[in-house]
Amino acid sequence: MELVNDFTVNAPIGETWATLTDLEKIAPCMPGAQLTEIEGETYRGLVKVKVGPITAQFKGQAHFLERDEDAHRAALKAEGRDTGGKGNASAVITAQLVSVTDASTKVTVTSDLTITGKVAQFGRGALADVSDKLLKQFVHNLETTVLNEPLGGAEPPIAETTDAAATTSAETPAPGTDAATEPSTSDADAYASAAAAATSTSAATPTLKATVRTIEGKPVEPINLLETAGGTMLKRLVPLGLLAIVVFVLLRRRRS
Repeated sequence: MELVNDFTVNAPIGETWATLTDLEKIAPCMPGAQLTEIEGETYRGLVKVKVGPITAQFKGQAHFLERDEDAHRAALKAEGRDTGGKGNASAVITAQLVSVTDASTKVTVTSDLTITGKVAQFGRGALADVSDKLLKQFVHNLETTVLNEPLGGAEPPIAETTDAAATTSAETPAPGTDAATEPSTSDADAYASAAAAATSTSAATPTLKATVRTIEGKPVEPINLLETAGGTMLKRLVPLGLLAIVVFVLLRRRRS
């Protein structure tokens, strides 16, 4: 099913774009969601959902399909599976940013959603209502936390090993260039052997995979779909309740 939502934030388009494409920064703003690790361009996490007394936890991953900074358009693919094996979900989420004023930006979010299991029983109407309410919570969290942070930051510290390596390099004479004395033949041979060994080691070293970085954070509260869907679910349940009452009355009349 396709769900379309839009919202406006009080921030210029450049700042909004930089913020919304930084998944690590905005993850805490998403109700029920928690980012757990990052490997290269792949983001892994979980989403907790509560349906009545049942709590489901979806574990999955997401990555960008598109990030067009000039057009301010981004597409993200996310997929997850219920850890209890009772369903799964996948979505392609596309965000289009448009500048409203110099200090505000409109964001239109289109979600192509596929879902199975307990959550799927809500149907399109209820899920659209839930999506709209969760998005409002997300925007509120975004504006009161992330978009209120000062821009910029401290310069990253220079690693001490870099300075030490530079100093060592400056103090170590290159082969054949000692200002005081010419190197002996044995010294020259040692330099040549060391250079050959370094070249051999470098050529034999395989390309390293992207480092997996674990994201520490507090456990999140699950999204309570019955509370969030509220009015929509009530509209669906009332007709069923009235039908049950009618059936009960008819059965009693037959027995009497």
